Amino acid sequence: MNVPIYQQVLGGDFSRLQPELQNYFSLVPGSGQYGVGEGVFDVVGCRQPWLRPLLRLTSSEQAFFPEYGESVPFRIENHAHLDPFGRSSLTARREIRFPAATRIFQDTTSVTDSDTGPRLVDYVGRYRRAVTDLNLSVTGEGRLRGVSEASRLFLGSLRLPLPAALDAKAYAEQWWDGSEGVNGKHRIQVKVIQPQIGLVLVYAGSFDYRLRPYAGGSSALSFLPPYAQPDRWESRT
Repeated sequence: MNVPIYQQVLGGDFSRLQPELQNYFSLVPGSGQYGVGEGVFDVVGCRQPWLRPLLRLTSSEQAFFPEYGESVPFRIENHAHLDPFGRSSLTARREIRFPAATRIFQDTTSVTDSDTGPRLVDYVGRYRRAVTDLNLSVTGEGRLRGVSEASRLFLGSLRLPLPAALDAKAYAEQWWDGSEGVNGKHRIQVKVIQPQIGLVLVYAGSFDYRLRPYAGGSSALSFLPPYAQPDRWESRT
């Protein structure tokens, strides 16, 4: 059965999400549609100036970036598809439009089997070299919360688990704000925190979201537009 990956993991809790969030997370492979969100980040980037030169060295990975700004326009595209290994996946491609540069931040979230049932793993960056487990929950207000758990790096044939003292955790919350504007808006807040450094990355803002048909009407289960594909896929978890 073609069930959205977030619904597979949340099970019955998926119905507790706000209806607008259920719609947002309901893309499935083969639907012939992709999601487009456009809005403004109230804050986005690295607040610590001393850390930005280091992030500049990794900016080509399209996972972190050195800029920091307020009221920064952005665009996100969500594509549901089967990855090359047959896993149901959701690839997100974000364009963050800082005044001096547009940064790309991309990842693919895939559902995998575990002893306790379906779980989500998130592959980050254009080479998908970093992967983290995602722990999801639904708040009493119907918001979605996600926390990244243990992270690993894949460098060639090496699989390198990051020790807790070095690992950075992402804390995300997404919800529908019916008081925002005439028709309401989606809101998201994400903080990436490293225990030795503190806040590494933050972004928070609101956006409008809609579905669009693929050009040519493709409904292949594995279809992903070339511009949204990473430079490398990873099957290891």
